[in-house]
Amino acid sequence: MSKTQEKEKAIELRKQGLSYNEILKEVPAAKSTLSLWLRSVGLSIPQKQRLTEKKIASALRGAHAKKRKRIESEAKIKAEAINEVGPISERELWLISVALYWAEGAKEKEINGKLRGSRVKLSNSDPFLIKTFLKWLLDIYKVSRAKITFRIFLHETARHKLDEVRRHWSEITGFPLGCFQSVSWKKNIIKTKRMNVGENYFGLINIEVCESTNFNRKIAGWIQGIHRNL
Repeated sequence: MSKTQEKEKAIELRKQGLSYNEILKEVPAAKSTLSLWLRSVGLSIPQKQRLTEKKIASALRGAHAKKRKRIESEAKIKAEAINEVGPISERELWLISVALYWAEGAKEKEINGKLRGSRVKLSNSDPFLIKTFLKWLLDIYKVSRAKITFRIFLHETARHKLDEVRRHWSEITGFPLGCFQSVSWKKNIIKTKRMNVGENYFGLINIEVCESTNFNRKIAGWIQGIHRNL
């Protein structure tokens, strides 16, 4: 096929509303050459709409492909990280939980020069963290289940799902539903930057151990011991 024939065919295909990439599959020319040949070829409104729709569809396919690759990459990274941890000893669980309490637990406060005692209390919304802390209390420190109490902190806008929230925390902790009757309601802020407002919002759970002031002081000593030995 001569260059003249290629040009004529390219122009005819363009008039039919084909895109440059579609024409290049039929006409073996450089894209720059094709641009010169077709710059004076006008397209009808339906043809322009078709090309626009094809560009949008192509962009969406590209976006979906990127999303799929990102999800696959995230899954691979997490799987590798999980395998890196390996079995956890009782000592490691003990240290992990002391560190969790260091970050999230209630401590003694100094008021007028005197330390005011506090029970062991920890609040969080992360199910993994809550399970880890409870395993430490029950399996490592052998706290009686009867001494552990719970309180739910929930935004007022989630009143309609209170039963669901109670079931959620019962399943996470392994404690019966009757242990989750105490609820503190948090006033809702209309303009909020909180991200936990959807279907997966189950509020905050507070774990408290009765008669545990001295236990809290011992945890404070363990925290100091970790700091000293770092």
